[in-house]
Amino acid sequence: MTAGSPTAVALAEPERAVRPAWVAGVVLVNVGINAAFFGPLQVLLGQQAAAFSEGDKEAILALVTGAGAAVSLVANPLFGAFSDRTTSRLGRRVPWVLFGAILGAAALIALAGAPNVAIMTLLWCLVQAGCNGAYAAVTAAVPDRVPVVQRGTVGGLAAMGQTVGILIGAVIAAAVTGNFAAGYVVCAVALLAGVVLYFFKNDDVPLPKEARPRFSLAGFVRGFWISPALYPDFAWAWLTRLLVNVGNHMVTLYLLFFLKDAVHLEQTQGIAPELGVLVLTGLYAVMVIITSVVGGRLSDRMGKRKPLVIISSVIIAVASLILAFAPNWPGALLGASVLGIGFGCYLAVDFALLTQVLPTALSRGKDLGVLNIANSLPQVLAPLIAFPFVTMWGGYVSLYVAAAVIGLLGAVFVVKIKSVD
Repeated sequence: MTAGSPTAVALAEPERAVRPAWVAGVVLVNVGINAAFFGPLQVLLGQQAAAFSEGDKEAILALVTGAGAAVSLVANPLFGAFSDRTTSRLGRRVPWVLFGAILGAAALIALAGAPNVAIMTLLWCLVQAGCNGAYAAVTAAVPDRVPVVQRGTVGGLAAMGQTVGILIGAVIAAAVTGNFAAGYVVCAVALLAGVVLYFFKNDDVPLPKEARPRFSLAGFVRGFWISPALYPDFAWAWLTRLLVNVGNHMVTLYLLFFLKDAVHLEQTQGIAPELGVLVLTGLYAVMVIITSVVGGRLSDRMGKRKPLVIISSVIIAVASLILAFAPNWPGALLGASVLGIGFGCYLAVDFALLTQVLPTALSRGKDLGVLNIANSLPQVLAPLIAFPFVTMWGGYVSLYVAAAVIGLLGAVFVVKIKSVD
């Protein structure tokens, strides 16, 4: 591979700063994906489940969301691997961002008229596949196009876009006031609108056909195993992200019941627990937006990632301990604020760190997809870990102390990463 050849250009470590329009496109893709994902997940799917059967709504929602979570575990690395091998004149990532958005939007629109639970489940799985496919591709575009010295800033802005998307999804769900079908359509529009700027301002470099490895099914499947012995920094980065996300999910999982049964919010403050969750979520989101941008830019200026990842992980653990030992409304407000401060900085800086431990330029999409399993798997693990703490091992105090310990382990293991400062 000679310098200046099409293959070298496509796989080179980027050195030129990306344009603001490109960054804005990436941010808007993240906004659209998260609006389309969290609007249904927070409200619309539950309303639809209740419309099918009020008495079985919990079981229906668990079935639908559980199937969707399983699809997300597979879709992210799979679509990332597909994008790595794509030789379209539009580039490696753009076709999959576009395809994922179209698939997700079509499934959302169809979901509005799902006739039964089986079709509802299938369509939500397609939404998950589409959104995860688009996310895998746009995430891989960052190490493709963004120089290392700018990745913290771009990662912070992308994290901001994710959080804004979550808030927009909540607003959409609230605005349709029980009309879940209309909510799905609006979420679909938000998803498609989110990819428009990125499509026209993508700067994606096509991969020459001769640079694409010969396909074999066995080799393709084996590629999803990334040896910890050969790539220890990648393995430690995956483990630390898994632990911090498990701890974070344990904190937020039973928040409604925590406010109802431990804080006694309605009796002490006259505030409905559901409204309390909304207030805490909004406060958390504001802090995430602020610290993701500030933390990412600070890490770029410092030229260091690990110190900020460790500090932010510790802050997340402190938030858990605040909830554990101050189970009251002021403590909940403080805990949500501290959690947002820590997690916003963590999202931005840890993402930048992850892009610096990828094994090869040719498989960035697949490798980041494997790393993104550490974002999805905690949705499955956290309830399994949290349930016995709440019901048998000391209640919410022990739950939040355990969450803090798990998060601190994530901070400890970051020091094992040797190739990034």
